[in-house]
Amino acid sequence: MWLFVSIFSTVLIIFLLKYVFGSYGPNPFEKDCREPLKKRVYDKKEKNKVLKQGFLASKVPENLDAVVIGSGVGGLGLAVLLAKVGKKVLVLEQHSKAGGCCHTFSEKGFEFDVGIHYIGELQDHKPFRCMLDQMTNGQLEWEPLENPFDHVVLGPPENRRSYPIYSGRTRFPEELKKSFPGEEKAIDEYLRLAKKTGRGVWLLALLKLCPVFLAKFLIHTGLVKRLSLFFKMAPRSLTDVINGRTQNKDLRAVFSYIFGTYGNIPKDASFAMHSLLVTHYLNGAWYPKGGSSEIAYHMIPIIEKAGGAVLVRAPVNRILFNEAKEACGVSVLKGQEEVHVRAPVVVSDAGIFNTYEKLLPKELRAEPAIQEQLRMVKHGEGGLSIFMGLNGTKEELGLKANNYWIFPENNFDELMEDYMKADREEAAQKIPLLFAACPSAKDPTWEERAPGKSTLSLVTFAKYEWFEEWKDDKVTNRGPDYKQLKQAFIDSALEMVMDVFPKITRDKIEYVDAGTPITNTHYIGSPRGEIYGVDHGVARFSPELSATVRPQTPLKNLYLTGQDTFLCGFAGALAGALTCGSVLLSRNLHLDTIALAKRTKYFNNKLKEE
Repeated sequence: MWLFVSIFSTVLIIFLLKYVFGSYGPNPFEKDCREPLKKRVYDKKEKNKVLKQGFLASKVPENLDAVVIGSGVGGLGLAVLLAKVGKKVLVLEQHSKAGGCCHTFSEKGFEFDVGIHYIGELQDHKPFRCMLDQMTNGQLEWEPLENPFDHVVLGPPENRRSYPIYSGRTRFPEELKKSFPGEEKAIDEYLRLAKKTGRGVWLLALLKLCPVFLAKFLIHTGLVKRLSLFFKMAPRSLTDVINGRTQNKDLRAVFSYIFGTYGNIPKDASFAMHSLLVTHYLNGAWYPKGGSSEIAYHMIPIIEKAGGAVLVRAPVNRILFNEAKEACGVSVLKGQEEVHVRAPVVVSDAGIFNTYEKLLPKELRAEPAIQEQLRMVKHGEGGLSIFMGLNGTKEELGLKANNYWIFPENNFDELMEDYMKADREEAAQKIPLLFAACPSAKDPTWEERAPGKSTLSLVTFAKYEWFEEWKDDKVTNRGPDYKQLKQAFIDSALEMVMDVFPKITRDKIEYVDAGTPITNTHYIGSPRGEIYGVDHGVARFSPELSATVRPQTPLKNLYLTGQDTFLCGFAGALAGALTCGSVLLSRNLHLDTIALAKRTKYFNNKLKEE
């Protein structure tokens, strides 16, 4: 018996070492590819030569190594990783410009970001920063936000409480304790548990990289929860954990506020996911200099240098398979005609629902393994964004490089449940959460590009069903009833915003419009208008789902990347790209980024000494 246990344990350790540390393929981070900063390009026509290259069959490179569906950062990021080891990759984007949620649009002289509000973990020595530097050849610059970077605003105007959220591993708890005297123990326990839980995320990556039989063994033996607090805490809701720490309702709300960044109310949200967000921003928050379009703008040339291309207005209507049921390319709808693009590897950044339900042939969609994955996930909530163009500088309007999370009261669960159960007209009058941020104040290049003007971005959630009846109408002309409903949401949001920002008055608003869930579906292809991919509730973080939804699909040569592969948001989508790249290149790219950061820190220290 003991001999069997000993042999089995040895085999298990060998397998774990192989899939944690084993790396056999080429390393995209082997060389330092950072270049001296080039002059920043502001001219939109020049930038569009990179970001808006329209699809033509004649532009498709020959002898492709891979084709990627979707140019979100999960798709572009993967293409860059492959390009850095000499792979020729074609990225196809259905929208008129590349970038997915990292793209920008302009109206009346204002440029608006659609998805990037702030990013964490961007200190010079962090693996995430070092990786991004290599994936943009050192051309993407980041500007830190102010400290405090977030403000949690609770209650109506007559009883408003505002709590600043500071970055810094010591300052974060210290400032919270100033706001909540007597709650020192609760704050320390909360932060300790969040940090300890977040550190266990390594096992999430391992479950997606190791063989399925090994992942199942770790799950069924219970080892997965013994090895990682992340999975032990995953079934526990944010409400459950926080309510067990304090009876102070405002402190509970402050602990929970960041739930809005992944689309679940606290009682449905996994504390494991929450822990990642807390630790992600613990050391600060940053914004891309020049706006979020800079991300795609500096990634695409790397793909092109290796012989690949990023082409827009290229809607993929189906994935092509050979007789052996192996993916062998995609079909692009050009007008009424199909253009077939052949490649030995097909990677989808379009999300699991789009990939399986829209792009697969019926007979393959019905495969039990495909249906099993679809049963395990559900749609995330739709997002509603309001874009404001303001006449005035940030100083004149009282705007800073930070964010505001505005709630009518501190009972988040009840507020959101009532909102989501309401009919659309009623819901428009009682928005339960409003995220407000000023991109123009965060970007030090803004004044040079648009002097005397400012922008404000507002985000909340909205049910797809409220807007569904207009989904097939022309995007620029959905009818007066649709515009009226949008305006009702806009008016409610403006009322909340102008209470918090008294210097913003209606005469200062030069432009305002809203993007609804059906807007999201049109421009970024998100099913049901979801902005964070599949739902990130408690069920999303079960070890079973984590091990089953992985870069390899049940169909040979077809892979997944992006948010649905790993986690939501910019960092989560890039983690999806790293995970997919690890599979395609037969090496653990997550560990490569850590090694990259250590090398970078070593050389930086050496330069300082010299």
